[in-house]
Amino acid sequence: MNPSLRISIMGAFAAALLVSGCSAFRISNQDVQPGDLEHYRADYDASDMRKITSAVVDKMLTSSFLAGQSTPPVMTIAGVENRTREYVDTKNLTDKMRTMLLKSGKMQFVNTARRTDLLNEQGYQAANANPEQMATIGAQAGAKYMITGSLTQMTQQTGKQVRVSKQRLNYYKLTMEITDLTSSLIVWTTEEEFARNESIPLIGW
Repeated sequence: MNPSLRISIMGAFAAALLVSGCSAFRISNQDVQPGDLEHYRADYDASDMRKITSAVVDKMLTSSFLAGQSTPPVMTIAGVENRTREYVDTKNLTDKMRTMLLKSGKMQFVNTARRTDLLNEQGYQAANANPEQMATIGAQAGAKYMITGSLTQMTQQTGKQVRVSKQRLNYYKLTMEITDLTSSLIVWTTEEEFARNESIPLIGW
């Protein structure tokens, strides 16, 4: 092929590629429904948080413990212990759980996370508010039950050998429990578990 013709063809091809493919070099984004989130790695992610939270709440709402309550019990959530090798926002998990339980109308929650703010506001009202509108001191509701839990992780991966990819398996288990604050007895507990395998090519970026 004529060298000049070859250069012309290559130039035209490069120009066409640049024009048609320039969008590939631009930052772009699109809205994604939370229920359509995908797993990119084997690690715990937002999709897992939504799934296991919903599963635990469903079990709690249909439990014999809750069925035996004559009125919606007053609860507090102490939190979920993160026993994984990763950073996990367990407060996000318990906040979502509390929201779902509260919306069901079958449980009530004391706001333990804002106790300092509540006391400060009560103190301010005691000194400055109209007595008829002032919040009554010493009349806060007390929780009868405490919700606690733990999130654990176990990881397995392929050893050193000739291979084209590395396999990694993550197993997670969320354990939740309800404790009677008067007797310290565990009155209800459940577990949710899931595992995911990840294949990592040896060549890539």
